[in-house]
Amino acid sequence: MLLDSIHSPADVRALPEGQLPQLCHELREFLVKSVSQTGGHLASNLGAVELTVAIHRIFDTERDRLVFDVGHQCYVHKILTGRRERFDTLRRLDGLSGFPKPRESVHDAFIAGHASNSVSVALGMARARTLTGMDHSVLALIGDGALTGGLAYEGLNNAGASGEPLIVILNDNGMSIDPNVGAMPSHLARLRSRPAYYHFKKWYRSLFGSRPMGNPLYRFNHQVKTSLKKTLFPGSTLFEDMGFTYLGPVDGHDLSRLCDTLSWARELDCPVVVHVHTIKGKGVSFAERNPDMYHGVGPFDPETGLLNKTGEETFSTVFGRALTDFAREDARVCAVTAAMADGTGLSGFAKTFPDRFFDVGIAEGHGVSMAAGMAAQGLLPVFAVYSTFLQRSYDMLIHDVALEKLHVILGVDRAGLVGADGETHHGCFDPLFLPALPGYTVLCPASFAELRQMLRTALFELDGPVAVRYPRGGEGAYQDNVSDKPLVRLRAGKDVTLLTYGILVNQALAAAALLEGRGIQAEVLKLNRIAPLDGEALAGFFEETDILLVLEDCFGAGCVGQRVAAILTGEGRAPKRLILRNLGRSFAPEGSVPQLEERFGLDAAAVAGAAEEACHER
Repeated sequence: MLLDSIHSPADVRALPEGQLPQLCHELREFLVKSVSQTGGHLASNLGAVELTVAIHRIFDTERDRLVFDVGHQCYVHKILTGRRERFDTLRRLDGLSGFPKPRESVHDAFIAGHASNSVSVALGMARARTLTGMDHSVLALIGDGALTGGLAYEGLNNAGASGEPLIVILNDNGMSIDPNVGAMPSHLARLRSRPAYYHFKKWYRSLFGSRPMGNPLYRFNHQVKTSLKKTLFPGSTLFEDMGFTYLGPVDGHDLSRLCDTLSWARELDCPVVVHVHTIKGKGVSFAERNPDMYHGVGPFDPETGLLNKTGEETFSTVFGRALTDFAREDARVCAVTAAMADGTGLSGFAKTFPDRFFDVGIAEGHGVSMAAGMAAQGLLPVFAVYSTFLQRSYDMLIHDVALEKLHVILGVDRAGLVGADGETHHGCFDPLFLPALPGYTVLCPASFAELRQMLRTALFELDGPVAVRYPRGGEGAYQDNVSDKPLVRLRAGKDVTLLTYGILVNQALAAAALLEGRGIQAEVLKLNRIAPLDGEALAGFFEETDILLVLEDCFGAGCVGQRVAAILTGEGRAPKRLILRNLGRSFAPEGSVPQLEERFGLDAAAVAGAAEEACHER
């Protein structure tokens, strides 16, 4: 097997060109076999096989800097940079990340997990290279989906004007950036991809010195050429108007042309966009037919592609159905999402009410601002968004929603620990920043029934901005509905109080049961609303116990437990012993949610142990 001989990019560069197709074939076989066991991002990686091999043929990523955007397509890169033997640990606790991570390898230039930042980061690296007198290439690999995010254009605008040698590889696997059709654009694309074209261009520019744009004759010829090109080949002008030299479009599965084009891009020594057309799922029939289905997958049958679906309900599917039901009741209800219709459970809504469903692409800030405009005109917009991506719209949450006290509803999906996607995807910040925003109400259902009721409350009974936050996956043993009060007692006890919200109520109740077997009576309190907090209600519940343990799957600084303690102190009912169980100051890694809860002491056994120790020390 050829892949067995590849331990570093140097081995890729040493291969005879005739062996490269076999390498690509084996890479695809390995991807399917490996991801079928661990789950992960399949279709995007299958589509980027030849492109990644070409990058490692032309560039040395131990020295050259390759910046991925999002990083869904980094698996082949990881395989070729010495991590193939660890792929059975992909997205598992203490294993390989599904995204680029510099801590894993010197070949990973920058962390990736959120979209649209690659060009900005790469430009920073290019500027640093120039200022420090270094000599290496800098590349940004960005997909067409990430170009729906505004940050990508901020980076492109500045990078093109900078003159810094920088290569932006646009992996176009879904959205047609260039509208060119017919024989002429294809002919011009071939012409522009030939060595003689670039050798002539470099020679012609050299005639006018190091700064040719300062020469009137060069400027005149350049303007004529640009006008002609805009008429005959309009697809390139978006980038060239920004200051880039545009190469392509290039067949992303033609290794020879890819290698030639990347070599020429490096030689141009200026900002360059290399536009590459690829096919998601390339080479694997079931992934090519359904690239969206095999974008992010769990384990599946590697022969048939049959997914190992359990068919269980999730908070996302319940949310989507409930919102669809409420939209039937009130024509003002609209749904907004940021390229996550399936993930947020809104596919059914989109089919039922296509005129009231809006997918804004990877543009969460725009999604919030658009929802604010809708609310200002009397609609009831619901923005369904993963917690980790809601962070990207923080300024809009303040400026466009809070200041106007607009009735925008946020469906904050994937709140808390989410599992295998790791530190870039856990929803561990929204309990810190949403309650800090004036006027926001933040509701925390722990069951499907509570989610349905809280969403109804958010839509039809509350004013101002409202967030309903809920976890990934299904509900636990707790399936009741006590959502009509901000704070409820689920279990009485006189020795210690366990306070939590959301899905962690299951761990609190299980811990109380363990403590009962040890002769300790634990009170369990559930916050249905973490903003605003009711000081009087909180103080009224702390009359019997003097030990308070607060359980949260978020970071420690500014957490709900700290705010509860401050309120109780102000009410003159400060607990004698306060125990905060949360993530502290640590980012949670990859791993299953139960594994991560155990690691951070959020599981029932750890909570019971901490409470028992506090009781014995009293």
